[in-house]
Amino acid sequence: MTAATNSDIPGVVQRYLREPSASWSIGSFGAIAEFHRDAGEPLALDASDRLTVATARGAIRTILHDKIIPVAYETLSGRPERWQHGVVFCLPLSCGTGNVRPVITELGPDRDAIHERDKGAILFDMGLSARNVDFCVRTEDEALIASLRGDVGRSLLAPGSRAMAAIVEASPHRVAISRLGRIEVYQAIGREKTPEGPHTHVLPKLLKSGRTHSANVPVRQGYLPCLSLYPANPLARAGGDDASFDARTHAEFQALLAAWGRSLYCREKQRALAAFRSGIAPVRYAPHGSRLGRTALRIALRQLRFVTPDNDSPFNSWINRFDRPTMPAGE
Repeated sequence: MTAATNSDIPGVVQRYLREPSASWSIGSFGAIAEFHRDAGEPLALDASDRLTVATARGAIRTILHDKIIPVAYETLSGRPERWQHGVVFCLPLSCGTGNVRPVITELGPDRDAIHERDKGAILFDMGLSARNVDFCVRTEDEALIASLRGDVGRSLLAPGSRAMAAIVEASPHRVAISRLGRIEVYQAIGREKTPEGPHTHVLPKLLKSGRTHSANVPVRQGYLPCLSLYPANPLARAGGDDASFDARTHAEFQALLAAWGRSLYCREKQRALAAFRSGIAPVRYAPHGSRLGRTALRIALRQLRFVTPDNDSPFNSWINRFDRPTMPAGE
């Protein structure tokens, strides 16, 4: 796979929407909707719409924008030898900011629903004040509608609010809307564990931070994360179970990283790999002083274990110096 460019954004989005091993999310730090589907899961929409995918459990519609900035990134996993990766599609604050409603708000029938059958159901913004997503529920349940209308104008997170308990009890559709699309989740809220497939998380403690994303996701200052893509990890199956290293999947993401990754990160990965392959002793290698640079070095070494598996002796000396198991994943 050749390196992508910004002009390739439509093709990348369309390709991964059709790839069951890829996952997507729209959300903020503490409120997120995720879309996943199984390889054999039937699609519920005409395949001619290349920016929308729907199943019986959920759906995603993406919207392209001429100001999209894609950022590919890798992060350390807490598990030794592993890493995670993704692509976050960002917009400037000027066009990426949502409605930032601070209270429960009735929005009326959801005329933009992905399925025709849902266009008459009532949409309520949950009022989570997130800058980059309007986090909503949609329902035709008269009892839930009455309950939510009773809390319109109040914060979902305010003491005495009955809205969250009513939502969990009724399990309505959850709809996360950003300037780059929407994710709709149809299956029930998991009360004891996160269900497989499309699901949502609303975590009040994280919401209070006011952040739009994890500190490990390198969103540019002045931009908002509006849509995230998670291509298949080369060491995991679609459901998250361990798998043998998939060189093709790894190479495909490295092409995205080369095009859309932060320059410092990509440069430090390549510098570390070049030093290792040239036979430099780890004691003579000077890591970059930034957290991002150190992360690049550690992930380069973790990937090298699989890309070049026959260098145990020198490899172990590099790991022992720069990626010991006792090191925290965030360092």
